[in-house]
Amino acid sequence: MKKILFLVVVLTLGINYTFAQSGPEIKFETTTHDFGTFSENDPVVSYEFVFTNIGDAPLVIHQAIASCGCTVPDYTKEPILPGKKGTIKVTYNGAGRYPGHFKKSITLRTNSKTEMMRLYIEGDMTAKK
Repeated sequence: MKKILFLVVVLTLGINYTFAQSGPEIKFETTTHDFGTFSENDPVVSYEFVFTNIGDAPLVIHQAIASCGCTVPDYTKEPILPGKKGTIKVTYNGAGRYPGHFKKSITLRTNSKTEMMRLYIEGDMTAKK
């Protein structure tokens, strides 16, 4: 009986310890950005998404993939320690694209609780005059 009680206590403590360690967690200030209206004469626009690791372990971004070749993400490559900030700079190049409204997504793969998430950019490119 003592052995069974001991095993139950050890198992309970082990499970509680496992769940107490939450790991890294990513939190963005915003997950969407609207560039508004810009001209085809100056078709390259950029925005920097800022995030914080609100977890208790280092955060690593494994991949950032844009929905098309006109959008290029550049992200913090080194691990982000708990409480620290990182960035993902997204550049949209409208050269050679039709003027008008666009909406693109950037898919992130991380070691956070939420392993995959999306960021969005959009805007309206007006034709050359």
